[in-house]
Amino acid sequence: METIDLNHVALHVSNLERSMEFYGEKLELEDLARPDFDFPGKWYRLGESQELHLIAGREGAVNSSSRGNHYALGVPDMDAAEAFLAQRGIEHTPRQTRPDGAFQIYIEDPDGYWIEFCQNPA
Repeated sequence: METIDLNHVALHVSNLERSMEFYGEKLELEDLARPDFDFPGKWYRLGESQELHLIAGREGAVNSSSRGNHYALGVPDMDAAEAFLAQRGIEHTPRQTRPDGAFQIYIEDPDGYWIEFCQNPA
């Protein structure tokens, strides 16, 4: 089977408004039009062509961690990413360097989903 890209990441969230504040206002992700589903949600752009789909109504626990379930966003400049997060009061883990030289930091969203920010080695 041929695949062409990672189309989207979907997260089941407990409080859509709180998640929209985090992703839309704090992280400043670009809003996307969303089809008229029969359940509430919100879509955002990730990078050039990927999307984040928030789906309202989660009641169960989230199973996410930096070494378990998480998703990663590539950034061109880790210093700029860390400064952006600090300016918005978003706590992140200390910078780590992978064995291949890539930089990594992690944040948690309001539901406890872990998000990695990764800068590939030069």
